Amino acid sequence: MPHDTPLIATIVVGLGLAFVLGTIAQRFRIPPLVGYLLAGVAVGPFTPGFVADQALATELAELGIILLMFGVGLHFSLQDLLSVRHIAVPGAVVQIAVATLMGLGLSWLMGWSVGAGLVFGLALSVASTVVLLRALQERRLMETDRGRIAVGWLIVEDLAMVLVLVLFPAIASLQGGGDKPAFEPLAAQAGFGLAGIVMLTLAKIIVFIGLMLVVGRRVIPWILHYIAHTGSRELFRLGVLAIALCIAFGATKLFDVSLALGAFFAGMMLRESPLSARAAQESLPLRDAFAVLFFVSVGMMFDPMSVVREPWPLLATLAIIMLGKSLAAFLIVVLFRHPVATALTISASLSQIGEFSFILAELGVASQILPSDGRDLIMAGAILSIMLNPLMFAAATWLAPRLDPRRDSPQAAAAVPEPIRTTDLTDHTIVIGYGRVGALVGDALKQRQLPFLVAEVGESALAKLKQGGIETVMGNAAQPEILGATNPSRARHLVIAIPEAFEAGQIVQQARAANPDIRIIARAHADAEVDHLKGLGADVVIMGEREIARGMIEELERRNPDAAQQDPRALAVGSVV
Repeated sequence: MPHDTPLIATIVVGLGLAFVLGTIAQRFRIPPLVGYLLAGVAVGPFTPGFVADQALATELAELGIILLMFGVGLHFSLQDLLSVRHIAVPGAVVQIAVATLMGLGLSWLMGWSVGAGLVFGLALSVASTVVLLRALQERRLMETDRGRIAVGWLIVEDLAMVLVLVLFPAIASLQGGGDKPAFEPLAAQAGFGLAGIVMLTLAKIIVFIGLMLVVGRRVIPWILHYIAHTGSRELFRLGVLAIALCIAFGATKLFDVSLALGAFFAGMMLRESPLSARAAQESLPLRDAFAVLFFVSVGMMFDPMSVVREPWPLLATLAIIMLGKSLAAFLIVVLFRHPVATALTISASLSQIGEFSFILAELGVASQILPSDGRDLIMAGAILSIMLNPLMFAAATWLAPRLDPRRDSPQAAAAVPEPIRTTDLTDHTIVIGYGRVGALVGDALKQRQLPFLVAEVGESALAKLKQGGIETVMGNAAQPEILGATNPSRARHLVIAIPEAFEAGQIVQQARAANPDIRIIARAHADAEVDHLKGLGADVVIMGEREIARGMIEELERRNPDAAQQDPRALAVGSVV
């Protein structure tokens, strides 16, 4: 008889079903994460058939959170974090307070105690790390002002929840709770009161951040530089994962800091190294896989029948999550004189709840403060708000140009999506992406005084282009309306300078359909990507590694022309495809 393998079964069934349902969701133009959540519902304890191990799924999901926050830290400098402190700190604190009061009010209407209302309200006040970051990444907002504010806001929420979790045993004792887990054993042994626990917690957080800034800032890049010089890609990948996981775990065990926050600071310190881009690339596959397991684990907690049993309390809970705290965030951002589009993005980002909410719900029930009905409402509210979150972003996109009275001002122009206007250029070159490759292409076109425009998503790159007098289209060119604004039907050339082969393929397909005569030049990193893009209609696909080899061989021929003449095959290299 085969031995029991709950870990393997959870991973295989979770990822397999998530793949199937995510693909179906994508086919019907629904975000794939909805499919991942439904996969969790299907393998959860509330539906018939196979039931995955929920505890194992939750622990695997924690790995996804660690790697995701580590990746965010790799793209988020200390200066970025400090630059949004004036809005992120007061905004997050006020929004948590408002959402907590709304939850407290709803709990009072349901006849719960004040302690239950506080736990319930706090659980509804904090957004999911994974959902927020995935939403920003999918919309390429991570490196925009809106993205930086949202991530800074998330970090403040994370710090606030760490404090809440540490204080929970003391609060539970005041409420007369039963089984109270001790989050601060040192404070308990010393007999500290509530004020002492707060001071000790803050001291631990300050010490952790100080260590990361003073020691981690030097040691972490040095370790990866040393590993990189060994020439072993396997060791480098292992080093990246070990640093992310060990620092996150150590931060939790030694400083009572959340896993997500520890991983975020580890990534932010590694950003000081030139190897940060490579580190992000190496951690991407595992990060995405475990992030999917997070959504599966959330789906497993949802009882579909709760919608039928308690429809009105559930609707009220959902209203607090998606409307109440979003409206509070919107008003706070507008009061700080940020454009409406920024306020709408922050509101949409925060219109869901996740992992911290689940922890608070479980602690509340275990401490006999929160009734089990409260936990069910939190779980159901989380599932539904995550599923509906893409609709909030769609609503934000639709509302932004209609609500901002300053959309013609320079300040609003940087953040408010303007109505997409098709360029008047003809016989021009379209450059997709203005990173290192796109910038070189753009400089060459500008020097030759050839007409061109750039489609780009990064606000800093767009601002630089506008200063240089170069026409731009803001947005992801894989979207038909963005590519259409570049006027591909009247263009002469299309240069796709972005490294993502899947998005590049969508652009190639749409451009070729709009203009059969346009000359399309793309980039690739592998033979499979070359074949993929050529199959979709690209005329020329240049593989970076091949061009590097060509340059090296030309240098060898220049230094040793006699050897090349005697045996030209010895220095041959494949032609550009």
